[in-house]
Amino acid sequence: MDTIRLMLAALFLALAISEPVYAGRSCHEVKPDAATVQKALQLALRTREALDATGAEVALVGRVGRDMSKQGLRYSHMAFALRDHPKGRWHLTHMLNQCGTAESALYDEGLGNFFLDDVFVFEAIVVTPAPALHARLLAVAATPLPLALHERSYSLIAHPYSTRHQNSNQWVLEQLAAAMAAPGEVFTRTQAQRWLRARDYAPSEIRIAPFERIGARLFAANVYFDDHSNDEMQAGRYQAVTVESVIRFVERAGAVAQRQVVKLP
Repeated sequence: MDTIRLMLAALFLALAISEPVYAGRSCHEVKPDAATVQKALQLALRTREALDATGAEVALVGRVGRDMSKQGLRYSHMAFALRDHPKGRWHLTHMLNQCGTAESALYDEGLGNFFLDDVFVFEAIVVTPAPALHARLLAVAATPLPLALHERSYSLIAHPYSTRHQNSNQWVLEQLAAAMAAPGEVFTRTQAQRWLRARDYAPSEIRIAPFERIGARLFAANVYFDDHSNDEMQAGRYQAVTVESVIRFVERAGAVAQRQVVKLP
């Protein structure tokens, strides 16, 4: 128990002194209560233990940041976890929109921050890539490609085959495409999407009724519909990149060594 307390204290200290990341949050300046902080740090600890046990140097980590059950989805946001990151033992690299705006940036942050960022359920999914993809992801991470594949214009339901906008999970998917493709085949978002289409990547379908679409454009700065077809808008069904669709794709490609769910009792 003393060891666990020390580790939790270390995580709390790292969280307390790190620069706060407000991207992707609701922008309400409400400090989390002690119970929420404790749960976030406990989940961070368990996730770190799960990552350590894989022996991997890079993995995918998803969280339940919002209630997606109406869409038949569990996880809302995915990041790359890198072992022995310059900023700490395990750090997460991911894309977030900036405080409810339509602009995004790439961030490196610790596990504690990751699970304090508007978490709906304290649960994570850890996906360990198979050896070939594992090696390629590390190679890609050391190049300018992650930045080149980032689009600042953010939309929560960005179309998987448009470069006009991008959502957080789409940035992960397009980086995976660059890693899974032959070396030198993918340098741009257009090339990544062409490669994904040729491999029959299947996006998720997000249901948004017409009256909800109007409300979304009036009250949300980070939801755009201009990259979707008229057929999608008439049907109220929009293709988008989700955590589940990313995992399905890499599993179907035989590029996953292990997946595990980490959650608090």
